[in-house]
Amino acid sequence: MFIHLKIRLEFLIFALHCIPFYLNGQGYEIYHTGSAIDTITSPMGGICMMGGRRENDEAMKWFLNRANEGDVVILRASGSDGYNDYFYENLGIHLNSVTSIVFKSRDASYNHTIQAIVNNAEAIWMAGGNQWNYVRYWRDSPIDSIINQNIKNKNIVIGGTSAGMAILGNIYFSASKGTVTSEECLSNPLLESIDVDHTHFLSIPFLENVITDTHYDERDRQGRHAVFMARALKDYGLQVRGIACDEYTALCIDRNGIARAYGNYPEKDDQVYFIQLHPNLRHRIPEQFTENQAFTWNRLQAALMVYKLPGSNDGSYFFDLNNWNEGMGGIWQEWRIKEGLLIIDQVER
Repeated sequence: MFIHLKIRLEFLIFALHCIPFYLNGQGYEIYHTGSAIDTITSPMGGICMMGGRRENDEAMKWFLNRANEGDVVILRASGSDGYNDYFYENLGIHLNSVTSIVFKSRDASYNHTIQAIVNNAEAIWMAGGNQWNYVRYWRDSPIDSIINQNIKNKNIVIGGTSAGMAILGNIYFSASKGTVTSEECLSNPLLESIDVDHTHFLSIPFLENVITDTHYDERDRQGRHAVFMARALKDYGLQVRGIACDEYTALCIDRNGIARAYGNYPEKDDQVYFIQLHPNLRHRIPEQFTENQAFTWNRLQAALMVYKLPGSNDGSYFFDLNNWNEGMGGIWQEWRIKEGLLIIDQVER
């Protein structure tokens, strides 16, 4: 009798711990799935970046596995609990819990409950949305401090899609004045809305001096990305690099700096791009870089060197971020811009 009562009591406690719950506080919403008791595991680190449309399941499994059965936290400024069941149930990866936090204001970043949830995470995922909300809610707050500290000391895995990917680089397009197209950037590279920021925000290994971009093929963003890089070069004097994903493509970077691309190639033309200043570039500042004039960056007919890497289902194609010079499965390209027109040439190396 006592044994049966004890078993029932333990089951009840376990069930209560696993009941999903929702909290609506001032400036935030919290959606929780799984155990309410924090677990401590040893996450395996790494970065997962997605281009902004449907999530790639294989890349998401890679991301979740690196939480090592721990707690996953989704940070967002819109939406609700769309990731909870997908992460917790649909991909077959055992996790302790999944919690979505929807920030409605910067005040939520100073909430101790939210800080504790973020601090206990073994994995943090940045959802899509408006990256300016993420910058103004989290930058220079306890949230970015906790994230940076736990990347460094706890080895958490971090990732994001669309706007969530856009803020992962050490340089980032903040969208403080709204979005901008390639056509607008190439016709006026000093446009006020091209807000390329280097204010300290997230500190992620292998993404130092990197600016990312997303929805690459769908929204024809190669041109604006080149202008973003030129602005970072001109405004901050940085040896800038770029990483971009097509909308159905994902990039997973392990602790050793090996970046693997996931997608549906060769059925679909899903690509990831690694962009750097051309090694033969002596005069790095673009030739024509003035307000209200078409952008020209055509030094020696090659301003940028690009490794274009297809995303496969098994992530077998890779690029080495330790030297930005070696990869398998991709092709090298040279990019240049002449009077607002992006010109791409394939090269042998």
